[in-house]
Amino acid sequence: MTGPAGPPLPDAEYVLPLRWSDDAGLEELAAYLRGLAGRLPVTVVDGSDPARFAAHARAFGDAVRHVRPDAHPGRNGKVAGVLTGLRLARAPRVVLADDDVRYDRAALAVVLARLADADVVRPQNVFDPMPWHARWDTARTLLNRALGSDYPGTLALRRDALGPGGYDGDVLFENLELLRTVRARGGSEHRADDVFVTRRPPTVRHFLRQRPRQAYDSLAQPLRFAAELAVLPVVVVAARDVRVLTALALVVVAVAETGRRRAGGASRFPASAVPLAPAWLLERGVCAWLALVLRACGGVPYAGGRLARAATPLRDLRAVHRLVHPRSPEVAA
Repeated sequence: MTGPAGPPLPDAEYVLPLRWSDDAGLEELAAYLRGLAGRLPVTVVDGSDPARFAAHARAFGDAVRHVRPDAHPGRNGKVAGVLTGLRLARAPRVVLADDDVRYDRAALAVVLARLADADVVRPQNVFDPMPWHARWDTARTLLNRALGSDYPGTLALRRDALGPGGYDGDVLFENLELLRTVRARGGSEHRADDVFVTRRPPTVRHFLRQRPRQAYDSLAQPLRFAAELAVLPVVVVAARDVRVLTALALVVVAVAETGRRRAGGASRFPASAVPLAPAWLLERGVCAWLALVLRACGGVPYAGGRLARAATPLRDLRAVHRLVHPRSPEVAA
């Protein structure tokens, strides 16, 4: 697969933070990036081991700038990659994307165009292909869309939106930390829920490993986390009457379908993901309690240590940046 062909995109750059221990998808990723490089500069900030770094350089070729990340405080290596990419960016508009994100021509142009009225743009990821575990995770996406917005593996932002200090590298939910930092500095966020960007699904093994870790992210959103903790007790009580349990499941299905239809989503999200929403919510209810145990044990295992914080509260970031009235309200999760 190649990247989106078409006319060059002026004043924009694509930045990919990368750290791989398995190069199984290298050929496909390299072809995508080389295709992208025909439209805008591409920078890969690669924290992989020396042997893989050299292999990546050969695969990407001269069309892609391939560099090591700068040192940055904190244990979340992706943050160092993002900030290095922003420092090196040659254009005022930057698309940040994980290694599993695949933009087409239209989505890339739209997210960049919407930076005209915002400091950061948050599009919507959609899995392609859609194996069973991607459908399962899509149920989460649909509920998020119904109740607010989903958190994708890509953002577009102005190069200076984070300021010289960047953002905290000692949190697990780094995308939320980035968004909150932009807003704490007075920046505006645009939720582009109608802009769909393809994402490759993870392996089943990686998907399963991420269950408690993704639940841990909710600690950054206390009201959401409290609701997720309540799921399991509610199910236990409701299970005494199958009619009540069925009614609750149908409500969850209806909410998921609302999210699927929102902002043109029915054309991109399969209806088969909707009935999985109650099962996903039950899984999250269980994993929320596991996340609470992990928090009591010092946090989520990460890079040989533990990350205790999911993200910094927006009020604390505002205090740091001395902004009492930011330009945009906090977006509900």
